[in-house]
Amino acid sequence: MKPEDKGIRFAAPDEKRDWVPGNIDLRDTWFPVAYSADIGGRTVRRVIHAQDVYLWREQGRVRAAELHPELSGQLRRRPSAFTGGSGHYPVRERYGYVWVWYGNPDNAHEELIPRIPFLPADGIGIPRYTQRSVRFDASSPLSVENLIDLTHADFLHANTIGDGQSDSDVVEFSSTSETLTRTRIVTRKSVAPVMRWIGGVRAQYQDLRAVLHVHLRNNLCISYPSFEPGYAIPNVQPFVPVGRHRSRVDQTNYTVHAPAPFRWLMPRISYVIQPQDNSVLRPQNARYFDTGQRRDLSSRFDAPGNRYRVLLARLAQRQQQGDFSYGADADPAMDISQLLGMKA
Repeated sequence: MKPEDKGIRFAAPDEKRDWVPGNIDLRDTWFPVAYSADIGGRTVRRVIHAQDVYLWREQGRVRAAELHPELSGQLRRRPSAFTGGSGHYPVRERYGYVWVWYGNPDNAHEELIPRIPFLPADGIGIPRYTQRSVRFDASSPLSVENLIDLTHADFLHANTIGDGQSDSDVVEFSSTSETLTRTRIVTRKSVAPVMRWIGGVRAQYQDLRAVLHVHLRNNLCISYPSFEPGYAIPNVQPFVPVGRHRSRVDQTNYTVHAPAPFRWLMPRISYVIQPQDNSVLRPQNARYFDTGQRRDLSSRFDAPGNRYRVLLARLAQRQQQGDFSYGADADPAMDISQLLGMKA
């Protein structure tokens, strides 16, 4: 079925600009829109690309609908193509999240939910202290690109996760048609202040291996930074697109294997880092919609971010032509434990 037959519309490409992240709207993917623990009998509203999603539980099972359940019988609004005319989205629970399908419901398959190897698939036992929600005044692709960029952390977050001082800093990346993986290997890096303050690391330097695995369609970022001496800080950051100038991130910083009090306090670092990132992202996002503003700067670490833009553009173009299939090299459910560098 063609997208126009399903009532699905795409933003027209802007020939005057080579990169306007807020205009990218990719379909046929699962979005982790809420923590499972946050959904009960009371209805909760979420938004995906300006499309309303209402969540609640009935007899323990999560439901997801376009209209509030208390109003759906009173309104005559026709259900959209996102629910196949039923008014209800395909929904699943996995890894402590509620996943909602965004796109043609006929294509909603569980194996397209990305695998997160360090979280229990059934979500049982994930402590609430590992979960923190933040919001950004920027589109999801721009927020993800900020995470891919390595210089921003050393500049914006030096007082918490460390500066750019090191003996060597090597960046590698690889990609498929649906993912991008960036690896950063740093030797003799200044110890992250947060590990010195609350992690008990007394050394002057650390080695760091940080892997970031990005799923393009739903902006899901799976990260595995490992410090030596120190600890691994496995984390998930799903940048759910609320609109062209807004994204929501229900983070899971899975620090359960680190010692106390680091395991409890480290997830709260999100509330320190988010304002720092947002202070840059908010004005930058606006500049992409103003032809009179310079939008991009360059750094020696730009290659992964540039590749990310190319991959998104190719995927968007393919969907504009009516092809929503996953490429032969795409396997969201693939075990990425080795790719992340997780220890057995």
